[in-house]
Amino acid sequence: MVFRINAYTKIEKMSKKIILTGTIFIALAIVLGAFGAHGLKDFLTDVQSKSFETGVRYQTYHGLALLILGFNASRFKRIDAIFYLIVTGVVIFSGSIYLLATQDLLGVSMSFLGPITPLGGLLMLFAWIVFIVKVVRA
Repeated sequence: MVFRINAYTKIEKMSKKIILTGTIFIALAIVLGAFGAHGLKDFLTDVQSKSFETGVRYQTYHGLALLILGFNASRFKRIDAIFYLIVTGVVIFSGSIYLLATQDLLGVSMSFLGPITPLGGLLMLFAWIVFIVKVVRA
């Protein structure tokens, strides 16, 4: 009888977490993109629809970035900051855009989220800056 022990290192665990999160972001972006294009097309204005698409696009881009980061995690030390900046940025940026674009449909004013959206974009930008620094130092 062979016993297999899953002894993941800290980097391997983080890599798996990053890859899983990136995959979830992309899968959700596909669902939300299809929902926005088909399920909401009769309920959103052109401006709202384009805004919704922007949220989906940035979520997809950063889901792909997480996959790249996760598959290359062993090349870098301490990539958790990049991961958390991207995840928080996407949730704030894309999440607020989804809510702002559908606020009329939801019947609830989400206008307070308008100033919060750029904060999510800033967090994503900081993630890329940290990533650049990591690449230069590697």
